[in-house]
Amino acid sequence: MAKQYSVLIITVGLIVGTTGLFFGFDCPYLSLNVSPAIPVIAALLFVFVLSVLLRCSLTDPGFLPRAQKDEVKFTEKMAMATLPAVAPGQDNMYRAPPRTLEIQVRGQPVKLKYCFTCRFFRPPRASHCSICDCCVENFDHHCPWVGNCVGKRNYRYFYLFLLSLSILTVFIFVCDVIHVVLRSQETTFVDALKYTPATMVEMLICFFTVWSILGLAGFHTYLVTSYLTTNEDIKSIWTKRKDGVSNPYSPGGLVSNCLGVLCAPLPPSLLNLRQLATYEEEEEYRSEMKEQQRVADQYTEYYPSYDRDTKPYPVQQHMSGYSVQSSGPINEQPHNIS
Repeated sequence: MAKQYSVLIITVGLIVGTTGLFFGFDCPYLSLNVSPAIPVIAALLFVFVLSVLLRCSLTDPGFLPRAQKDEVKFTEKMAMATLPAVAPGQDNMYRAPPRTLEIQVRGQPVKLKYCFTCRFFRPPRASHCSICDCCVENFDHHCPWVGNCVGKRNYRYFYLFLLSLSILTVFIFVCDVIHVVLRSQETTFVDALKYTPATMVEMLICFFTVWSILGLAGFHTYLVTSYLTTNEDIKSIWTKRKDGVSNPYSPGGLVSNCLGVLCAPLPPSLLNLRQLATYEEEEEYRSEMKEQQRVADQYTEYYPSYDRDTKPYPVQQHMSGYSVQSSGPINEQPHNIS
């Protein structure tokens, strides 16, 4: 769960409050005059909605741990190896790693971006969440309504939450309409409204929220059937390819895509949440954050709008109170991914 969980409290409050009004003011009348199955169906939907909401909020979405010192040194060593020395004896100059690295996924080229906060090349489909301040595997988006990022390990719960909430909202709205209609047949319509003020509140809440919920459920149904994420769809990574290149991550057709998203086994979490951090680790983390910010500022200064395919990467090396700037070509070979 992210630090900004106040909107999640609003989400839970709306669901619990609206359903509570329905159970308290509509179910007694509807169970006697329509069917005793109405409160049972509403209770099952309510429990399922809250279950998948909490599961989505409390599940690690696929956070990727930051690179360790040895990993960072190895990455920087690979980057420095591509840069010639500017003076005799100056072989180990510092330079920021290149922004992208090209790999092959099912025969199609995919560029991996370097994350200056986590200090590694992000895996395919991963992205850095600015709110959680961490890279997320198969990043979809950060949803404030569930108080968490939506990624590889909790996307199915988010999708089930949208579907079940849509059904629950429509179910309560239809039952409220039936309640008002039956009441108006016994008396007048105005008197029926006076007898059912809680029902009118429920109808207003459901009416103004059902459109956005249904729209989101429909949009994510399209994403599930296409095996895409919201991040990929917004950036049109695989949706507007005119060269005949298809989504390399898709397992196949519509049914295979749905099974791959909703029924595939979940990978284990990469976080060790039960281990307590020591004072030395906390100090090391703070120093690494300062160093990462320094590297990011330096990289932004020298690479504001560089085209890595046609221009070299300039490098600055501070030595004895003065700086020397040089440039060198980047020789990156594509790597195959299994």
